[in-house]
Amino acid sequence: MSFSDLKICVVGLGYVGMPMAVAFAEKGVKVIGFDVCKPKIEAYLNGEDPTCEVGTERLVKTLKGGNLSLTYDLEPIRSANFYIVAVPTPVNEDRSPDVRPVEGASEVVGKVICKGDYVVFESTVYPGLTEELCIPIIEKFSGLKYKEDWKLGYSPERINPGDKVHTFKTIKKIVSGCDAESLDKIAKVYEMVVEPGVYRATSIAVAEAAKVIENSQR
Repeated sequence: MSFSDLKICVVGLGYVGMPMAVAFAEKGVKVIGFDVCKPKIEAYLNGEDPTCEVGTERLVKTLKGGNLSLTYDLEPIRSANFYIVAVPTPVNEDRSPDVRPVEGASEVVGKVICKGDYVVFESTVYPGLTEELCIPIIEKFSGLKYKEDWKLGYSPERINPGDKVHTFKTIKKIVSGCDAESLDKIAKVYEMVVEPGVYRATSIAVAEAAKVIENSQR
């Protein structure tokens, strides 16, 4: 996959995913935004922003620009080659992480990816979860072999909802990949839109740990 052929699919269009999808589209990248919630997709297509992170004017302008499309259907996202998962990770009553959204997103990606594709998770998880939980699910539903057929990365979301100063484009991004090649590719994709640049973590687990530490300090 070359950068000229880059087509991003953002899975999960909440306060993290939607601003990210818009930011990439504004840079001229073809982006497909996917969410399982049909009413949410319909609201966005009507120019309504339930997250209040993008705003109606910017949303409508981006949609009219032609680089951003939105869907709740799996079929259109098969054409993407770089998947970014930005689903939430809520907490259960016992304070344990609810990873069902991540599991569901992994299944979605597994059903549509092809050889050579990249998958990057942004959801807040404990160190090790991305590789322990997501890889087997994606392999199961895709029939493709990890590293040999597709590459994995992790780049923790750092957006503080409602903060109009520290946004996706203005906060330095931590990125990681399953090998040197994927790390370089993932870093360059994010560098297209993140103005302060990126910090390349030494491993996926290190990037996951960095997010947990940051959250504990907020």
